[in-house]
Amino acid sequence: MKSPLIYYMILFFGVFALSTSAIFVKLADAPAAITAFYRMFFAAVILLPFLLVNKKNRQELRLLSKKQWGLGLLSGIFLAAHYVLWFESLNYTSVASSTVIVTLQPLFSMVGGYFLFKERFSKGAIIGCLVAISGSIVIGWQDFQISGQALFGDIIAFIAAGIITAYFFIGQHVRKGLSLIPYSVISYGSSTLLLGVFAFSQQTPFFDYSVQTWWSFIGLALIATILGQTIFNWLLKWLSTSIISMSILGEIIGTCILAYFILDEVISLQQGMGIALILIGLALFLLQQRNNE
Repeated sequence: MKSPLIYYMILFFGVFALSTSAIFVKLADAPAAITAFYRMFFAAVILLPFLLVNKKNRQELRLLSKKQWGLGLLSGIFLAAHYVLWFESLNYTSVASSTVIVTLQPLFSMVGGYFLFKERFSKGAIIGCLVAISGSIVIGWQDFQISGQALFGDIIAFIAAGIITAYFFIGQHVRKGLSLIPYSVISYGSSTLLLGVFAFSQQTPFFDYSVQTWWSFIGLALIATILGQTIFNWLLKWLSTSIISMSILGEIIGTCILAYFILDEVISLQQGMGIALILIGLALFLLQQRNNE
């Protein structure tokens, strides 16, 4: 199916919604494992009524094959593992270094798309990808640390980037024959379960948080996940993992802009240059890919 302009507009809306993630995490005064747990828990709870009330969704859930159940649960496990590894990397390296490395997922998606889905990329698209990635590196370059401990954290973040790409590849395959709501509930539900077990093993409290923190949990679930992550799940039926992964690089731009208005963080000249490179790279990649469809 051809990908009309409306899909790209919805995609960029989802990217902007996902950009709120770092802001809500910053506002939440809670351990990372708990923040990730409640993000998935509330997202699953929000979507559950749409699964139970809609007859088609209920019927589709009953008719799921063992393979579909397995892939749905596996996607949730990958999503939880991504959060656990990403948050764990923050204990060893800087936030900027970890975030920049995690956004290298287009490299995984292009390689995986080539071998798994026979996607082909023009030279212009590859150049656009490299330009956009260089923009994200420019934004976080000054925060890169050089030490054995920081390197360990960077490696964990790199693994997290590969895992979230695997999550999108599973979704790209499963969404061809499974509706959005059943897939998302299965994925978020299994992710919630795994994150809950991880948080419990870390002996972190599940309650006794401030009102602002609870609102941040809900914001993460409703805006960053439902309006961001779930939109990506919906688009996977029509757009490739490579296109979605590339577009997620724009999350850095949205986060910088929101941090400027909400957290009073100044956008430096270096960040401005990085933002410009990301925009140029994204435009080049998406235009090239659209012309190849």
